[in-house]
Amino acid sequence: MSEYLPRGLGRRSNQRFVSFTIVIPLLAAFAQPDNLRSHRAEAASIDVNEAVEGGLDWLVANQSRRGNWTANEGRYPTAMTALAGTALLLEGSTPTQGKHADSIAQAVDYLISRSRPNGLIGDPKTDDRYTYGHGFSMLFLSQVLGEEEDLARRSELIKVLEQAVEFSGRAQTKDGGWGYVSAKDGNDFDEGSTTITQVQGLRGCRNAGIPVPRETIDRAIAYIHKCTMPDGGVQYSSKGGGGRPAISAAAIACLFNAGEYDDTHVPRMLTYAEKHLGNIANAGFGHWHYAHYYYSQVMYREGGQKWSDYRRQIEKRLVAEATKDRTGVSWQQGYIGPVYTTATNLTILQLDNGMLPIYQR
Repeated sequence: MSEYLPRGLGRRSNQRFVSFTIVIPLLAAFAQPDNLRSHRAEAASIDVNEAVEGGLDWLVANQSRRGNWTANEGRYPTAMTALAGTALLLEGSTPTQGKHADSIAQAVDYLISRSRPNGLIGDPKTDDRYTYGHGFSMLFLSQVLGEEEDLARRSELIKVLEQAVEFSGRAQTKDGGWGYVSAKDGNDFDEGSTTITQVQGLRGCRNAGIPVPRETIDRAIAYIHKCTMPDGGVQYSSKGGGGRPAISAAAIACLFNAGEYDDTHVPRMLTYAEKHLGNIANAGFGHWHYAHYYYSQVMYREGGQKWSDYRRQIEKRLVAEATKDRTGVSWQQGYIGPVYTTATNLTILQLDNGMLPIYQR
């Protein structure tokens, strides 16, 4: 993922959820191999509903027999599976009910099989920068837990998530963030994008009734504050790196999810994000899809006219970017691959469904 890789409660609850997020795009400087375009694709002439339905169908059609998805060159199987599974959950299906129940259940099985004795969800040998997959998996599985009715299955999920939370706590750096790997494996290196994935995953677990030490979240919030510059931009790492629009949007979403609406850093962070991301056509900052994956969450929580105006613009652009083939609708932009871009875009387009606690207002 080159520079970035990016609850015991039912998904339909209207309760405000405090979930903390900080994640940066799963970007990798990989060329997109032609063999991923196994079916002739063409620009799609469709509306938003057709784009969403077709996108979900495309994900299902491209799920492996093992129940997982991958990025280009077979990379990041844990992260891609969690992201794709989350996009399917947003439609309203569960592991036992709905159009995409079978695919979701297979994704759950796959991620449970990736749980290691030390609590990591993923495999360091096949998941480079494994904390991305670990964080996204905590998020996905915690949303599933709220809908799981089978007692044995619930117990299995609870055990996996409890161990995952413990692993994240041990993996946190002394400055309160996370790196591409654990603090021990990465010589205490940290950066913003992986920190976001961990905190959002941890918040999802806490909402699902999994114990999460408050100190872990508090240290992560302090980390974001430390990385916030005077102009509101959030820098790449606690060690520096300059303000990044994508990380800044993710950091705001984190603070909102954590219930930090009155955080003194938020006003200038919002100003910075709006300056760089308010114009949908602006792509000069890089990581466009990742940035709007988080900025859309911020705008959705803002609600009202801000969300309506933003939603209209983002839907128009995403529908225009879609391609259609006989397996469905996908988005081929970006270096990570179509699974990543399709899953994140489908998350944006389905926020109004209000299906997952982690994204609800």
